[in-house]
Amino acid sequence: MTFKNSVTALPTILLHDLEAVSGFDKEAFIAAHQQQAVTSLRLHPLKQTGSYKDARKVPWCGEGRYLEQRPVFTLDPAYHGGAYYVQEASSMFLDHMVRTVMPQRTNLRVLDLCGAPGGKSTLLASLMEEGTLLISNEVIRSRATILEENVVRWGYTNNWVTSNDPEVFGRLEGYFDLIVVDAPCSGSGLFRKDQKALEDWTEANVHLCSQRQQRILADVWPSLKEGGVLIYATCSYSTEEDEEILDWLARECHATTLSAEHPAEWGIVTTESKEGMKGYRFFPDKVGGEGFFIAAVRKDEVTRDLKYPRYKTIHDPKAKSQSAYLLQRDDLLVIPASKESYHAIGPGHEADWHLLQKQIYLRKTGLALGMGAAKEWLPAHDVALSVDRSINIPTLEVDREPALRYLKKEDFVTDLETKGWQIVAHEGMGLGWIKGLGNRFNNYLPKHWRIRMDIE
Repeated sequence: MTFKNSVTALPTILLHDLEAVSGFDKEAFIAAHQQQAVTSLRLHPLKQTGSYKDARKVPWCGEGRYLEQRPVFTLDPAYHGGAYYVQEASSMFLDHMVRTVMPQRTNLRVLDLCGAPGGKSTLLASLMEEGTLLISNEVIRSRATILEENVVRWGYTNNWVTSNDPEVFGRLEGYFDLIVVDAPCSGSGLFRKDQKALEDWTEANVHLCSQRQQRILADVWPSLKEGGVLIYATCSYSTEEDEEILDWLARECHATTLSAEHPAEWGIVTTESKEGMKGYRFFPDKVGGEGFFIAAVRKDEVTRDLKYPRYKTIHDPKAKSQSAYLLQRDDLLVIPASKESYHAIGPGHEADWHLLQKQIYLRKTGLALGMGAAKEWLPAHDVALSVDRSINIPTLEVDREPALRYLKKEDFVTDLETKGWQIVAHEGMGLGWIKGLGNRFNNYLPKHWRIRMDIE
């Protein structure tokens, strides 16, 4: 969709503020806001499919791709299978920043504080290595539901979902090695994509957002380890929400910024605040993406070591034996999620579960496996999309049309010979479960996951 606002629609006071920012070109900036917003997505590193692999690459993210036009993603089964995540290209710079400032990414404890809808969480899940635990949080429950669905699609067992106010995490003093705060902001970086963001923008709202950002950072800061890294980001152009927040971190938290060096041809503007804190700005006239700001800061304060509680294991060997056929890995622990259902978690994460469940609300822990019944195991939907699911699970491979009909919970024609539980897959990517009954089958796609638009 072409941006239709006139040049004068951009707030004059915002343009005036930006004139003090190095690298800002007012005429080019205004002209860029008359152009169509860029469409981009990020490929899943493990779910191999032909979708968009040959599209033009986003320079700062190996899996990032630009699209010539925006398709109807809802009508692509690969989207529902987690083959890619539709994400704004500028925000994918998080990939380059994390790789640069944290080259060692094993056995970390990571928090994506403002996680919905899931772009940065799925990116972080792809980056993290053996033993790392990623907590994706969203305080607004309705948005936490969307976050959880996207985390399930991406399919990583070590990615848990929570729904807590930032101040709750302050109880976990010195727990996290890395915290990402993509802070709620005034949204000026989205003017090309979101007409409402432009209509609602006011200087007063910028000030309110800045105060909220400071509160969020103050609340979560105690949970960062000494020497840990906090990555702060907004989709705002305003210095009050960007460089001035870095100065606040320098004054109040004694933080120092870390560099994420990059080639000049990427077009990213490096800025320096009054306190000498370094940040990175994305202007749509200079990069293939929307407005964005990001910076990495290190905690230099002394933080006491967090003590894990003593505990008795709740790993259930019987449930693991019953559900083992679902998993490719044999090192996962199986713990009760309720009186009847079970989840799988990483072998080194049970101590974290015992610690966290006493302090915060855990919405999704590890990989939901399902529950045992009298004669069989009833598998959870999450298994079908997991990167850890067994390759030996019976699978029904279908083309695009029957895949979409499955995703609408409609009947589709298939030569189904095998009875029992099977995963419906498209191009090798699991979409969900059916249960063959001989001459028919039952569709076990969760109702809230179904496609509601016409597929004709």
